[in-house]
Amino acid sequence: MRMKFKACQQAMLTALINGTLALALMLLIEFAISGTFHLTAPYLWAGILIWLVIFSAQFYRQLKLCRFDQQRTNIEPSKLL
Repeated sequence: MRMKFKACQQAMLTALINGTLALALMLLIEFAISGTFHLTAPYLWAGILIWLVIFSAQFYRQLKLCRFDQQRTNIEPSKLL
C-alpha cells in the first residue's frame, strides 16, 4: 500500500506540473494571437486531458520503479556476488 501511495504522489506531482505548464502555454499562445486572456472550456478540457494522460503514464512508471527498488533491497547480499 505504501508503494502505491508513493507512486501516486510522484505521478500526481509530475502530472500537475506538466498540466499547468501546458495550460499556461495555451494561454500564452491565446494572448499572442488575440491580445487577451480568454480561458475557454476547450483549454480547460485540454489541460485536464493532458493531466490525465501524464498521470496515468507516470503512475505506472513510478509503480514499476518502486517495485524494482523493493525487489532490489530484498535480495540477499550473498546473491549479489
